[in-house]
Amino acid sequence: MSQTVSVQDRGFTLGDGVFDTALARDGVLYARARHVDRLLLAAHRLGIAVSRDAIETAIDAALTAEPAIIRTTVTRGTAARGLWPANAGAPTVVVTTAPWSPALVGEPARLITATGRRNEFSPTANLKTLGYLDHILAAREAAEAGVDDALILNTLGRVCCSTIANVFALIAGRLITPSLGEGCLPGIMRALVIEAAPSLGLAVEERPLAPQALMGADAVFLTNSVRFLRPVTALDGVSLAQGDLAALRAALLARA
Repeated sequence: MSQTVSVQDRGFTLGDGVFDTALARDGVLYARARHVDRLLLAAHRLGIAVSRDAIETAIDAALTAEPAIIRTTVTRGTAARGLWPANAGAPTVVVTTAPWSPALVGEPARLITATGRRNEFSPTANLKTLGYLDHILAAREAAEAGVDDALILNTLGRVCCSTIANVFALIAGRLITPSLGEGCLPGIMRALVIEAAPSLGLAVEERPLAPQALMGADAVFLTNSVRFLRPVTALDGVSLAQGDLAALRAALLARA
């Protein structure tokens, strides 16, 4: 079913909104409660008074038996001009779908380090907002370099994320991933990896991670809700070690 969004919608004019991307198979949204909870939290942090029912209803209307990438976008809606509106209309909720292929899972990635930095001090650093231009420009850098994605550092020069994923490094039997204080998003797949790792004998550390540490890691991988776990094979033209991630990948797929 088609839906029209006003050109005065603040998501369009000011990027005033949040979004979530999830995977659906056989009419079921993977980790649905986690995705909806995160989207609601982000919207409410911005003062967008969207209800859970509005989000759940929109998702239900979009689900089909075909595997699909489900994107849910929530904006503040329409309002008179001005950065902080005295009055805003009802929030806008839009759910769109795109085809998904199992071939995306585990697809290797080569990275470059983006020139831009992510501001870990921003009040929106941990929110998946519509303002994605920094990541878009990093993705352009990667495309122009002929690689698959870009590693984004924070203002202190430490590992933050890639353009579309969280970052993990396997070092001496421990999984290291940047803490949320480093500016990364609270990824759904990131949380699932952290929960699954101990059952596989892997301790997890959420802490600052220097980019140089990736070069000596036993494995480096990216996580997001569309590709699950994506091994990184090279960074800035330097090949990285390819540790065994099969058990971790299988644990994530088993939850799908």
